[in-house]
Amino acid sequence: QVQLVESGGGLVEPGGSLRLSCVASGSIRSVSGMEWFRQAPGETDKKVAAITSGGARWYAGDVEGRFTIRSDNAQNSVVSLEMNNLKVEDTAVYYCNAKSVIMTTLDFYAGPFRGQGTQVTVSA
Repeated sequence: QVQLVESGGGLVEPGGSLRLSCVASGSIRSVSGMEWFRQAPGETDKKVAAITSGGARWYAGDVEGRFTIRSDNAQNSVVSLEMNNLKVEDTAVYYCNAKSVIMTTLDFYAGPFRGQGTQVTVSA
């Protein structure tokens, strides 16, 4: 089974920065795509960034230029989200999502898999 753990959230002032990390555990050979979602109170969750195993990246319009998603290992199972120039409206619980996963045993799991989330609060 694949489990995801996010970390790095916290309280920051407007204009500040945070770096979130997501680790997919298990004997993973590759993850086809990793995504960051966020959910603000009273709202549905929204995808903010994504990266494929080939390194292609996508960003939501309101975070492009401020957020950077990176894959930190060859398996695409460890990713980070660098968030700069944070705004009050970026306040949300941030979740990491893994799409299909191939284990080292070559077992395939369709996913998606989601972590428990990490709280990001932007406030003066």
